[in-house]
Amino acid sequence: MEVSRSADLRKRVAREAAALLYTSQEKEYKQAKKRAIKTLGVRVLPSNFEVAEELDKIAEEREGQSRRERLLQMRKEAFKIMEFLKDFHPKLIGSVWRGTTHQNSDIDIVTFSSTPKTVLAQLQKSNFKVAKTEWLAVTKMGKKESSFHIYLALPSGNEVEVVVRSPERIRRLERCEIYRDVVTGLNYHQLQKILKENPLQKFVPT
Repeated sequence: MEVSRSADLRKRVAREAAALLYTSQEKEYKQAKKRAIKTLGVRVLPSNFEVAEELDKIAEEREGQSRRERLLQMRKEAFKIMEFLKDFHPKLIGSVWRGTTHQNSDIDIVTFSSTPKTVLAQLQKSNFKVAKTEWLAVTKMGKKESSFHIYLALPSGNEVEVVVRSPERIRRLERCEIYRDVVTGLNYHQLQKILKENPLQKFVPT
């Protein structure tokens, strides 16, 4: 009985946190869970995976068929952008790769170059509208790493974030903080194959 009650509480907290993320009241999983716990007055802490599952359910309940149509559109848009960036080993990551998009999702593409401005120049040359650019630094395993971020605004209204990383990071495997699996993403040829064979395929651990 106690196990069942604990599971129920975890689900309620996960659902509340997911709702906060879906409505953009919170942007980070950690903060969303903290706020959900406070709102519900409980101490049970669900995993990021559990919150992600509830977020996926909320998006499906509220967006339905339009969600699938938008996912297909975003994957096609990502493919077009990656086509112009083939020299920089582009890889589709994030919710568009996962197949878990919702109303606030953007397209996330990672590229690799020792001269980030060449990626920017290629996008500008290809007539993509650059909304802004910035350098961002993160500390991983005690080491500070910087990457160049290029934000695009597409005619469809969808937004794109192209990240330019150092070429030495191209073969490095990174673990997802939400699903706890390795972020493999889709390269140009893999995305091309998915669009032909199973355009709505999901890439989430079961």
